[in-house]
Amino acid sequence: MNTHTPSPNTLVRQPETVLKQVFGYSEFRDGQRAVIDAAINGQDSLVLLPTGGGKSVCYQIPALVLEGVTIVISPLISLMQDQVAQLQALDVKAAYINNSLAREEQQLVYQQLHQGLIKLLYVAPEKVLQHDFLERLSHLNVSLFAIDEAHCVSHWGHDFRPHYFRLNELKQRFAHVPMMALTATADKATRFDIVEQLKLQQPYIHTGSFDRPNIRYTIEEKFKPMVQLLRYLKEQKNQSGIIYCTSRKRVDDIAEKLADAGFNAAAYHAGMSNEHRQFVQTGFARDDIQIVVATVAFGMGINKPNVRFVLHYDIPKSIEAYYQETGRAGRDGLAAEAIMYFDPADIGRVRRFFEDIDDEQRRRVEEQRFSAMASFAEAQTCRRQILLNYFSEYQREPCGNCDICLNPPKSFDGTLVAQQALSCVYRAQQRFGLGYIVELLRGANTSRIRDNNHHELSTYGIGKDKSSEFWLSILRQLIHQGLLSQDITQGASLRLTEAARAVLKGEYALQLAEPRLQAKHVYQDKLAQFNYDKKLFARLRALRKELADADDVPPYVVFNDKTLAEMAQLMPTNDSEFLKVSGVGFTKLNKYGGEFLTAIRHYLAKQ
Repeated sequence: MNTHTPSPNTLVRQPETVLKQVFGYSEFRDGQRAVIDAAINGQDSLVLLPTGGGKSVCYQIPALVLEGVTIVISPLISLMQDQVAQLQALDVKAAYINNSLAREEQQLVYQQLHQGLIKLLYVAPEKVLQHDFLERLSHLNVSLFAIDEAHCVSHWGHDFRPHYFRLNELKQRFAHVPMMALTATADKATRFDIVEQLKLQQPYIHTGSFDRPNIRYTIEEKFKPMVQLLRYLKEQKNQSGIIYCTSRKRVDDIAEKLADAGFNAAAYHAGMSNEHRQFVQTGFARDDIQIVVATVAFGMGINKPNVRFVLHYDIPKSIEAYYQETGRAGRDGLAAEAIMYFDPADIGRVRRFFEDIDDEQRRRVEEQRFSAMASFAEAQTCRRQILLNYFSEYQREPCGNCDICLNPPKSFDGTLVAQQALSCVYRAQQRFGLGYIVELLRGANTSRIRDNNHHELSTYGIGKDKSSEFWLSILRQLIHQGLLSQDITQGASLRLTEAARAVLKGEYALQLAEPRLQAKHVYQDKLAQFNYDKKLFARLRALRKELADADDVPPYVVFNDKTLAEMAQLMPTNDSEFLKVSGVGFTKLNKYGGEFLTAIRHYLAKQ
């Protein structure tokens, strides 16, 4: 047990002063100040805020107002590098230690650390637990431990990591140093487990709203997903986005097709070299790559604020994963979309993955989480209400910004079309799958149908006035309602259940949902709330890219889109007016103010 006691922390500056002068904001978001006060007063804390909700400010401000160094424990090298780059652009003394640094570079960081020249040091959990590193920390004045992505601590979390599980050793060794655990995704069981595993002492717990009202949630029935995807992307006017897939092969295939279609897209998955993955992530952050097609290996380190859409090509395995991945859209608070393509048949396929989990308790947890995700995908009520209720944030009113609210499901008397579909399955001797039955109903002239003499069936072509997508949706609903089953031992062939008999006899009217054959995605100017000058915004954006490339940082490190739009609205022409723009502090004024003010003055002079 280390008996080293750090020197008492004293306040260097007031939090509000740091917020304005360093970060350029006039007031804290709801709950941030209370979390900051807890850390300043030496209290442990658990902070639950949505992605883009301002978690980093909760530990960065205490780091800058207290003496000593704050140790930030982060799971990914890219995430460390990104946050350090942003802090250094604000003239904050921040650094990281990881394997991307040469030995000489690491020694320089250690030297600066012991000289008191670093206020925030980012490290991986594997590194912070090494004996020599712990010994080094014992000779420093550590003011705070901040554990980012803290759900990785818990066995109940959706992304458990063994090294996180050992972080309670820090509490044992540095009992007097406050610890702040931060996460965007944790249900009640995970929250309780984080406190227990990290040995947090009477922590201050802040649970911010999980609501991301700027994100529109949409679930589309998966018919021809590649056609649906291309149609959607053509409406996006070169917006940044992420497309998630469940397999590496699908990632490569979709990325190639998008590139062939003229989109600036790149693939990312764990099967690629570190160099290639870093190239894609850096290109995306710097707006050199528009769309990333990826497995879940891509994302936790993404701090890019202007991702305008996240699209799931396949259903995720849990609501926690879905929430975290969709949360990478619209981190700047501007309008964004979360879209998922859903085929009910995927539920059975995903469930089979869990059979390979040896730990029975873990398998039950994963199955339960996926059941909640499947229910979310199949629901006919407000998407946002379901998401928030899952995280124990109960909402009485529908959100008005999801597919269910904007285009409520409509039902119709589906008795006749159900009888047609069920009869077709029966007359084909219940030996064929969805695709074949749809072809029969629509009277397709295929060699397979002719070879089976099914063009002579009375149900052949009975539904030719309806589209393939219509019949696919109807058949899926009949499966969902228990009138048809799929025999996975026989190529997913359709079989009538006993319940189908009453429908075929017309003994009761069957209500079905009107198939949604094409979702409506209306492109909207995501910055319209500012009533800004679009030509000036374009010039400022070009200037931002030029300055960012010169500094070798992503454009949002200079200013985010929201700040540029406000500049294009307010059109400041002097330092005082420039400081009134949200996101502009003294550091950014001194560093970039001259170039942006000159650009604005030149633009106004030509009007």
